Amino acid sequence: METGGHAEAGAITGWQKCIAYAVHLYTASGAVVGLLIASSILDRDYHAGFLWMLLAVTIDMTDGFLARRFRVKEVVPHIDGRTLDDLVDYLNYTFLPVCMIWRSEWLPEPGWLWCGIILMTSLFGFAHSGAKEESRGFFRGFPSYWNIVAFYIWICFRHGGTGVVLGLVLVLSLLTVLPVRFVYPNRPPCWRGFFLGGALAWMVLVLYMLLRQPLDSLDWAVWVSFIYPVLYVILSFYLDWKIPPEVPGEAQP
Repeated sequence: METGGHAEAGAITGWQKCIAYAVHLYTASGAVVGLLIASSILDRDYHAGFLWMLLAVTIDMTDGFLARRFRVKEVVPHIDGRTLDDLVDYLNYTFLPVCMIWRSEWLPEPGWLWCGIILMTSLFGFAHSGAKEESRGFFRGFPSYWNIVAFYIWICFRHGGTGVVLGLVLVLSLLTVLPVRFVYPNRPPCWRGFFLGGALAWMVLVLYMLLRQPLDSLDWAVWVSFIYPVLYVILSFYLDWKIPPEVPGEAQP
C-alpha cells in the first residue's frame, strides 16, 4: 500500500523502527537463501537449488509490499532498501543461476566466457539509471530472470545441445542492454490480475513440478508452465510499443 507524505521525526516510535528493521532483515534474508542455493549447486542437487530459488523469489515479491505498508523508507531512511534489494537480486537472479549453468556444463567451451557475458550485461542492466520505470510499470531491458532461464535449460533446452543453450543466452544477454522494456510484474501498467495472478499460478505450478521426481521434459506440467512466460514476453513487447517511455525527471506516483 502506498503512503503519502513524510512522517515527522517525533512521530516515529521505537516499535515502528523495529518493524522497519525487520522488513530490511527479511529482504537481507535472501542472501542467506542464496548461500543455500550455492550449497545445492556445489552438490549438483538442482531440485533443492530451484526450490531455494523459488523461496528467494517469494521473498523478493513480498518485501516491497511490506516496505510500503510500514513506510520503511521514512522510518529508517539511512538504509537504502533499493540498494539492498538490488544486491540480493543480483546474487539470486543472476550470479547463482549463472554459476549453476556453468557448473552443469550446459554451455559450450569456453563456458566462463559465455557466463561472463551474462554477468557483465546484467551488471549494466542493474546499474542503468533507468533500470526501472516505476511510474510506467516497466524494467529497461530483459530483467535478468536468469533463475527462470536456468530452470528451463535444466528441464528442457539442454536436451537440444549446448548450441541451443548458447543461442538463448546470447539473445537474452543482448536484450538485457537494449532499450526495450519488459513489464514489472509487481507493478504492471495494466492487466494487474493477469501479471500478478499469472506469476503466482506459475510459481505454484513450478513448485508442483519440483516436488515431482523425476521430472520429464515432455510432462504436461512443463508445457503448461511455458504459457505464462511466453505471454509475459509477448505482452511486454506489445505494451512497450503501446505505452510511451517515461520522461526524464517525471514525477513518481
